[in-house]
Amino acid sequence: MFKVDVGVGNLDGGDLAPVQPVVDTGAAHSMLPESLMTQLRIEPREHLRFILADGTRVRYGYGFARFSIDGDERPCPVIFGPDGNYLLGASTLEAFNLVVDPVGERLAPAEWLSLGWGGSR
Repeated sequence: MFKVDVGVGNLDGGDLAPVQPVVDTGAAHSMLPESLMTQLRIEPREHLRFILADGTRVRYGYGFARFSIDGDERPCPVIFGPDGNYLLGASTLEAFNLVVDPVGERLAPAEWLSLGWGGSR
């Protein structure tokens, strides 16, 4: 596990807050502290139930934020977590078409994207 530099902000624009989340491909979505989301005026659209790695069941806010990685920006799902929780999850990596290089501890552009089994050639 390693950290990366990311900017996060409101979908409506404004400044991006710099954060250093841990890259966690086991997490479906990115998680940032609810207090940061409130500071950025980002409201949860709903509350969802999640199962943590230790089996604990929790309920957190879920919404969308503007993420910036290496100067590229995308809207991404975000979970409103407890203070101190900064995770960059799989849906954000997929939105940016990034893969994890665990040896080099970096994110790299995906050369090929999977469409699954999806039709004619």
